[in-house]
Amino acid sequence: MSKTIHFNAFDMNCVGHQSPGLWAHPKDKSWKYKDLDYWQDLARTLERGIFDGIFIADVIGYYDVYKGSNFHAIQQAAQIPVNDPLQLAAPIALATEHLGIGITASTSFEHPYIFARRLATADHHSKGRIGWNIVTSYLESGAKNIGQAGLQRHDNRYDIANEYLEVVYKLLEGSWEEGSVRRDRDGRIFTDPSKVHEIGHKGKYFDVPGYGLTEPSPQRTPVLYQAGASGPGKKFAAEHAECVFVAAPTKSVLKAYVSEIRQKAAAAGRDPKALRIYTLLTIITDETEEKAKAKFEDYRQYVSYDGSLVFMSGWSGIDFGQYAPTDVIQKVETNAIHSFVEHIAGGDKSWTIDELAKFGGIGGLGPVFVGSPSQIADILQEWVEDTDVDGFNLAYAVTPDSFEDVVQYIVPELQKRGVYPTSYRPGTLREKLFGKGPYLPSDHPGEHYRDIEAIKRGQQTRLAI
Repeated sequence: MSKTIHFNAFDMNCVGHQSPGLWAHPKDKSWKYKDLDYWQDLARTLERGIFDGIFIADVIGYYDVYKGSNFHAIQQAAQIPVNDPLQLAAPIALATEHLGIGITASTSFEHPYIFARRLATADHHSKGRIGWNIVTSYLESGAKNIGQAGLQRHDNRYDIANEYLEVVYKLLEGSWEEGSVRRDRDGRIFTDPSKVHEIGHKGKYFDVPGYGLTEPSPQRTPVLYQAGASGPGKKFAAEHAECVFVAAPTKSVLKAYVSEIRQKAAAAGRDPKALRIYTLLTIITDETEEKAKAKFEDYRQYVSYDGSLVFMSGWSGIDFGQYAPTDVIQKVETNAIHSFVEHIAGGDKSWTIDELAKFGGIGGLGPVFVGSPSQIADILQEWVEDTDVDGFNLAYAVTPDSFEDVVQYIVPELQKRGVYPTSYRPGTLREKLFGKGPYLPSDHPGEHYRDIEAIKRGQQTRLAI
């Protein structure tokens, strides 16, 4: 196999990310999420392992679907307490030279004019190593706590996200031309006003008439990540995302997803092979299979049954606390993550509530691979060959040990086989990932917003007609 395998680290600025209850394990240090040295040490470990980046998830709100309460979420630290992800960008950038920093931010809870400045600032501070994971959010509690009556309907959230992206593209790509910042001391001209433009955006959801606030950052628009897996989500990912994340419980589900996303990207006029697709999984490994299995059994003793169902209920919008452990999950229409319900209730396997709780106890919705370095490497290569996925978004059982084990055991085994990077490319995150320029590629829809005056002329022509 000649295809290179890529890793991302999947984490969150909280305690119980994807493995509820494992915070109680004596080796777990996720409780140090408040300390910058924890994040900097982890980032150095990942850079030593030539990870593409650290992908920091986020939620606005809390999980209160399970048994109609947030009691178990709070008791088991199931993504609460949770801190802001974007504030981790600067300390991680200071501790590393190459590691990408993927930040999750929702298009549902913050105005794009303010967010575009925050995003560009982080890209400046990291010298172009920022990625933005675009989410539309799925927790009703988040919407209610910022004064909304509730979440927009699922498909409407993607309509808002499309316009949100349009505003961000206009601000980051088109408002400030190349060469607008001159820094001419002799002429006393820092910025040429003729090259800074109002974006004149007036849409269904946002009115943003004026100028962007930041000069162009190293990437202008940071690398775009997206994890949409519903119908509208796949369309959105195929049109906008450069890196796509998926949580596929089986290889057959993953293969179908990868094929569909690449087909949709081609239909949108983009290079389907240029999309980098990562699937979620957790690796538990050691020097030998026996040690790895013993480690797994040790971890399983700490899994929180209620904590697992807190996540499953929140992600699906279905209160699994109202059913008996032996009940089989049925497909129900909800306003949460549609792909979760489709994969679990509409897939090729029937799941009981008990099976679902145990499956999600370590690593969330991704599979858990347990074995020696050679066994894990065999599985990873098999999944890449059989599904055309590009890499793996690695969740942890305990942190930082799960990541340290991958760097110590799995990375050298894959490098020995010639299927894993041994160094980083120079440049920005986009250049490291794709080996081309720092800006959005020519086939990306955001790239044409670089000429904001032409876009405004086109809008005026359409209004006249």
